[in-house]
Amino acid sequence: MTKRLGAGKGADGPAAGGQGRAARPQGAPGPASSPSGAGAGHDPPVEEVPGALQGNPGPALTGPQTDRLRYLDAATRQIARGIDLDETLHELCRAAVPAFADAAFVHLYDPLPVEDEVSATPGVLRLRTADRVTPWNPDTAPARAAEVVHPAADGPLVRLLEGGRPVFGDAPGSAATAAELLGGAEPPRTAVRAGRRLIIAPLHGRHHALGSVVLLRGPGRPGFTGDDMLVASQLATHTALGIDKATLFAREASVADTLQRTMLPPSLPETPGVRLASRYLPSSRTAQVGGDWYDAIPLPGNRIALVIGDVMGHSMTSAAIMGQLRTTVQTLALLDLPPVEVLHHLDEQAARLGTEHTATCLYAMYDPVLHRLLMSNAGHLPPLLLHPDGHGEVLRVPPGAPIGVGGGGFETTEMHAPAGATLLLYTDGLVESRDSDVLTGMDGLRARLQRAAPGPAPPSLEVLCDEALGTLGAGDRDDDVALLAARFEGVQPEAVAYWYLAPRPQTAGQARRLTRRTLHLWQLDSLVESTELLVSEVVANAVRFASRPITLRLLRTDVLRCEVGDDSSVVPRMRHARLSDEGGRGLFLVDQLALRWGATRVSTGKVVWFEQPLPGDQGAG
Repeated sequence: MTKRLGAGKGADGPAAGGQGRAARPQGAPGPASSPSGAGAGHDPPVEEVPGALQGNPGPALTGPQTDRLRYLDAATRQIARGIDLDETLHELCRAAVPAFADAAFVHLYDPLPVEDEVSATPGVLRLRTADRVTPWNPDTAPARAAEVVHPAADGPLVRLLEGGRPVFGDAPGSAATAAELLGGAEPPRTAVRAGRRLIIAPLHGRHHALGSVVLLRGPGRPGFTGDDMLVASQLATHTALGIDKATLFAREASVADTLQRTMLPPSLPETPGVRLASRYLPSSRTAQVGGDWYDAIPLPGNRIALVIGDVMGHSMTSAAIMGQLRTTVQTLALLDLPPVEVLHHLDEQAARLGTEHTATCLYAMYDPVLHRLLMSNAGHLPPLLLHPDGHGEVLRVPPGAPIGVGGGGFETTEMHAPAGATLLLYTDGLVESRDSDVLTGMDGLRARLQRAAPGPAPPSLEVLCDEALGTLGAGDRDDDVALLAARFEGVQPEAVAYWYLAPRPQTAGQARRLTRRTLHLWQLDSLVESTELLVSEVVANAVRFASRPITLRLLRTDVLRCEVGDDSSVVPRMRHARLSDEGGRGLFLVDQLALRWGATRVSTGKVVWFEQPLPGDQGAG
């Protein structure tokens, strides 16, 4: 705790006839008497160096060696508290001014080298931190330092920095170095004439010269001594180590953050029957890069998988494991496995990764045709459903064991997903903080969402996501926040036609007749000819391989979509037929006439689909 002390009085004011005096660090050497004549022994000890900033310049450190060591212990511990670069430099200046010097200027190379990188010839030194005690006398000392310094590769400044040893301002050859760092001004005359009032201490890291710190004393206090040179050397050494640590810290955090962001989906899919929105907020702490992720994966039949997960821990390793698990989920989802099977195989894959990191994951599958929602949970927080009437509900999804623990025990929850409802998947950073537990945070989230949807028309997903975040965007966050919102719109029953067809030679003709009749009903006569041809080719190909009834489904949403499923896992490939070939042109016609087409393996075989644009302004029914 920092204390401000007066001479012979408490911390609130000076003694009668005396003047307030700045506190000094615990054990820092002081004068034989205070400005008011009160004995220094009457002052209680001060615990930290920062108190020296509160008041006039402190005395020169000319006391016993024990006091000097105590000052160094407090100052170096204070410098070591810095986490990032700016904080490390700020703590150096707080420790040095005014307890040790009247002004401190720090210049660093731009860019700073990292670890054992091979750097080119040093190019630019930039002023990063300047601190001084006022009043400062510009007649006897330079008022400011150079903002940018371009040292010559073989000049005295570069030689000094590479040498790593601090020098006084009156040392041979240091005048030109001081002039460079002090904006071209000559060093104080007193540095040469009547004492040593300037020290240039190189900041030398584990592998590279990083810059320098210039310490100055004004005419109102004694000049630096040889013992002060040792103090300056220790301050510079610990600062350089702190800069190395901060630079590596920032590099790792930057790489992890980039890794995590590139593994998140760049955009959400646009699937008929559901609207999506998302948010991702990294931790406000530099090192707190975690493994939160979300995903939305289109599935056959206009279904969609909604995924939210969180790898325990905050490091680049967590972000890398998150990427591996997300890729595994995408692969499993495209196999059209039930949610419980996806989590079971994901748990097995996590065990194969050989890591001690665990993860939570919630996997939901929405079918807009059936208005059905399937969910399985691996230790994740339960989702929140905002009903069309604005009522919020925390869904009861049995929480299985987290991914990586083993043992499975996952269950599937099935429920009706009414049109107009909104499902919210989130990580614990949204509802848990130092000030509230998870249950309190979930209640607060539900209350915020209910307040955002008081009327008959639900708010947009973007507004809803902003309300869910509340004030998190502006405040400190101990953890990452991932948020995925899905608004269920569904597909109306009259916009879907579905048939089971026996795999026999006449099936292609039957499929054409069913298609023609359905398109007449939907008033899509202009698409009859092309759709009949495409359906005939895809169904004929399915009949060749199927051993069980095939499925034919037509959906009218924002496009006309046709899906043909069979029990064979052989996925058709388009090939270029020769003039003499009697077949092999079916998929070529599909590719030429359809807007889009594809083939997807599913747990029961495969689904081949194609889409065509609707004529005019016709949309979903």
